[in-house]
Amino acid sequence: MPYPTNAPRVDDLISMPPQEIATLPVELLATLQREIDESLKHDKAVKARLDGALIHRYATRAAELRQAAGKDTGTVRFDDGDFTIVADLPKRIAWDQKQLTALAKQIRDGGEDPGEYIDAIFKVSERKYTAWPEYLRRDFEPARTVKPGALKIELVSQEVDQ
Repeated sequence: MPYPTNAPRVDDLISMPPQEIATLPVELLATLQREIDESLKHDKAVKARLDGALIHRYATRAAELRQAAGKDTGTVRFDDGDFTIVADLPKRIAWDQKQLTALAKQIRDGGEDPGEYIDAIFKVSERKYTAWPEYLRRDFEPARTVKPGALKIELVSQEVDQ
């Protein structure tokens, strides 16, 4: 559907208050939403491509500097022309829950408080919870809090796309 030449464009939205945007025709809102979604998808693909090129160009040098510094992870800095390259390789720590449980028991059996050393985190999968029988869910209900996530509204045309 064509819009007047003075209809807001995607770039105009940044300077418009949400209340004003909300008054636009739903067809225009749907068009703007689609354009923004396409732009985001494009921009993510472009960013991934550029990030891949930067990794290709600098990863080996960064790894060599990290190795020379005797570290597997962390940040290294080096120059390329007039630019300082900051290459950060963060740590991703994962703990084996079964082994931690056994260690917590050892600490407790030794007369100490495992809470001084270990943070215990219990979770229940929502999928499992909803599959439980009612009597079991009832016992867990006081420990369960449901918070709403962020509202997402998608405008879908009722016309059949051809």
